[in-house]
Amino acid sequence: MKREMEMEIEASVLAVEGILQYTFKNKKLLEQALTHSSVADAVSYERLEFIGDPILSASVSYYFYVKYPDLEPGHLSLLRAAMVSTEKLARIAVRFGLHHFVRHNASPVLDNVTRFVEAVRHERLSGAVAYAGSVKAPKVLADIVESIAAAVYVDLGFDLPRLWLVIKHLMEPIVTPDELEQQPQPVTNLFEICQKNGKVVDIKFSREDNKCVASVFVDEQLLVSASSDQKYLAKLEAAKLALQQLSHMVPKADVRLVLGQDEDGTLMVMAAKHKLHEICMIKKWPKPLFRMEKDSGPPHDKRFVFAVQLATPEGTYQMSGDEKCRVRDAENSAASFMIMALQEYNYI
Repeated sequence: MKREMEMEIEASVLAVEGILQYTFKNKKLLEQALTHSSVADAVSYERLEFIGDPILSASVSYYFYVKYPDLEPGHLSLLRAAMVSTEKLARIAVRFGLHHFVRHNASPVLDNVTRFVEAVRHERLSGAVAYAGSVKAPKVLADIVESIAAAVYVDLGFDLPRLWLVIKHLMEPIVTPDELEQQPQPVTNLFEICQKNGKVVDIKFSREDNKCVASVFVDEQLLVSASSDQKYLAKLEAAKLALQQLSHMVPKADVRLVLGQDEDGTLMVMAAKHKLHEICMIKKWPKPLFRMEKDSGPPHDKRFVFAVQLATPEGTYQMSGDEKCRVRDAENSAASFMIMALQEYNYI
């Protein structure tokens, strides 16, 4: 019996080494990383998980710090948080099948993992895309990923850059700043939208028919409610519903637009760059950012193409203008296309 258990452990270690594409010098480290505290007379992953949490965060921080040298600390923190959340790490464990190799003697652990794995599988089959799934991610799965990362880190002689080289493929797809802005965490996004529009938001919880009910109040008025067996899912769903409602509540920018034609006969918003700045001031959005995309032609016949980037509470948008012979005209062209897009989607 003892020999069978040893062979099973050896097989698990070998399988996880294959997933990691890394061979341990001290295989006992990986064995510990795969052992739950419910297993008697065995060293569990708890000590490794203790250092795995900060080390994984440090490794991800190292990557983003080098990858985005101009990104502000606040944005770096958001990227890191998205990469090392319990949800993200648990899904990594499921994607690579790491949960199959965890040793434990606790039925509730297995039950929670099984429900989560089945929910993730159903999402893949249905094509569902959501910030979080219908079942809360079990912390044990995230702990295992952290413990494995810690085991690699220790086995590498505490070499942080080399750790990232080993675990990077596990962490993919890696969140980018654009993705984070386009798909922000609903609760965080809700509070940001309300703050930027001078509104006070509060989320209150209650119980109804053995379910948790999350109610979103804006300026002390009930906006939406959502219920779930789990508090965090009720809060998440309520935030999503509130964001849908708020898209109609945010006042439009009352800006008078004058349409005309440029030298090429293209219909455009006159003084578009100035008007776009005016819209951003009214909506309390950051100033639009203009960037040259193209600079071509001989000195006597230069041609320019500019793009404009606009950050809104719902996400960051970019629009390119037509090719023009003057920088000012190229910027106005980009701004004009952006304003027309804002009109089309009822932002103004």
